[in-house]
Amino acid sequence: MADASAAGIMNRFAERTGITSPEPQRRYLWTDAFAVCNFLGLERSGDDPEGEAKALTLIDLVHHTLGRHREDDERQGWISGLTGDEAEAHPTAGGLRIGKPLPERAVGERADPRLEWDQDGQYFHYLTRWMHALDQTAWRTGDATCNRWARELAAVAFRAFSYRSSAIAARRMVWKMSIDLSRPLVPSMGHHDPLDGYITCLQLRATARALSPGTELAHTEPENTLVHETRELRAMVRGGDWATDDPLGLGSLMTDAYRLFQIERAGAAVPEELLNALHSGIRIGLDHLKQQNAWDLPADRRLPFRELGLVIGIRALERLAANAPVDDGRGRPDELRSLGAQRPLADRLIEFWLHPRHQQATTWAGHQDINDVMLATALAPEGYVELRD
Repeated sequence: MADASAAGIMNRFAERTGITSPEPQRRYLWTDAFAVCNFLGLERSGDDPEGEAKALTLIDLVHHTLGRHREDDERQGWISGLTGDEAEAHPTAGGLRIGKPLPERAVGERADPRLEWDQDGQYFHYLTRWMHALDQTAWRTGDATCNRWARELAAVAFRAFSYRSSAIAARRMVWKMSIDLSRPLVPSMGHHDPLDGYITCLQLRATARALSPGTELAHTEPENTLVHETRELRAMVRGGDWATDDPLGLGSLMTDAYRLFQIERAGAAVPEELLNALHSGIRIGLDHLKQQNAWDLPADRRLPFRELGLVIGIRALERLAANAPVDDGRGRPDELRSLGAQRPLADRLIEFWLHPRHQQATTWAGHQDINDVMLATALAPEGYVELRD
């Protein structure tokens, strides 16, 4: 029987997708972002002494695969248009491809909503996951280079994905952009994209200062500390309603709540109303899930990576509840402890998807890489959810 530990799952993923073997590269940005965090966490826990080396190898593979045009594209080289040493020094300057199996929709080609799911491009919420992975790497290794790459990616993503339709209109975001970031492929806005961007910018700025004490970065606001981007995204999330009944989206909200707690504990200012809105969204989302019978459906009618995203969020929320002050004068610790009491659900979902028979379902086997990596994150979430050691 295959090793069902997080380390065993990640070792097989690394071998299968060309990280530790000569197998062809199977790079997919979302999956690889979680994988980088997993490798870092596994080294920290002692479960994989080579975890950091694997994480650094994977970062290089992603940048040289998804930071460049596809092999079946007439365009060649880095998406950013940079060449030589400059491209190597700024691998995220043009963003990063999703890694979908089909080429992006051509200019003038009519959109097919079903086909679009398999066509390449760039997603903002995938880019923020990669920013998080780079930032975790910078913190764990003490090398600020990965944080700089993450901040450069945040700046280019904000410019490409956000827009105003007029001088007085509220800023909005595009959900999917073309590979070269020149045109929108799906113009609607992702529900949590502005929130994702804002929290990630806060995180990147906090790490930049922590890794650069005594330098100008710690005392001034140079352009690449994302001052403008953070301010604009803050305006976009003000008054937002983040409630969702999607398990993956709800799990992300839970993780975001713990990220904000850690960012605030590190000394950054976090808006009180945003914390309240997140906790409200989590509570509403949990109420929605309790009214559904999704957990009674067979494996071939469920999406494992979305359910595992919820498990990861529950693990983060448990840590938030455990670390919250006994009494903050606002009743929040009691609320957090109540929200964080979801371990039975998380354990039930983990047990279900660890079962070999359920992993034979097409919903698992057809998307093995993303399902395996997120299962590993759910089993050992430290590398992904803990921003500081």
